[in-house]
Amino acid sequence: MRALTSLVLVAVTLAGCSGSGPSFKNTDVTGASYGRDFSLIDHTGKARTLADFRGKAVVMFFGYTHCPDVCPTTLAELKVVKEQLGEDGKRLQVLFVTVDPERDTRELLANYVPAFDPSFLGLYGDTAATAQVAKEFKVFYQKAPGKTPGSYTVDHTAGSYVFDPQGRLRLFVRSGNVPNLVADLRTLLNAQG
Repeated sequence: MRALTSLVLVAVTLAGCSGSGPSFKNTDVTGASYGRDFSLIDHTGKARTLADFRGKAVVMFFGYTHCPDVCPTTLAELKVVKEQLGEDGKRLQVLFVTVDPERDTRELLANYVPAFDPSFLGLYGDTAATAQVAKEFKVFYQKAPGKTPGSYTVDHTAGSYVFDPQGRLRLFVRSGNVPNLVADLRTLLNAQG
């Protein structure tokens, strides 16, 4: 009974705190102690960090170009999200971070990622940089052997992180619900401060 009472008190306390910020349709991770920054190379060869995208909402997705399903589906959904944002879509930056640095070369990313939308950027690093950014963002990825050494797949976290225009991590988003992501991005893009 004491445990139940404690849980109720915690729930009431948390409910009292929830009215201070915007209400999101996706998972609110505002204030998380992870996903603070990254240092990777984009598919044009330019070194990138989160600060490069200040003033824009950023959607960051981890995947790989040989992915048979969730990666192309997510990138196609993000193209629709950008289109549905209308003029606000100009203030959206989609970042595709490869978890397969062995096969996803700069040239491959340069052909693959902008095919969904010319403004989307593919990001990559060497094996150590990939492991570091995955750890910072709590992203799981692991090779699954194929029939030949080069035909492996990569199991990976299949969600996106969303940053507000000030560079703060705000949301974790699962693919499959374009209207909810559009609504949340509008909220972030139109928020003051």
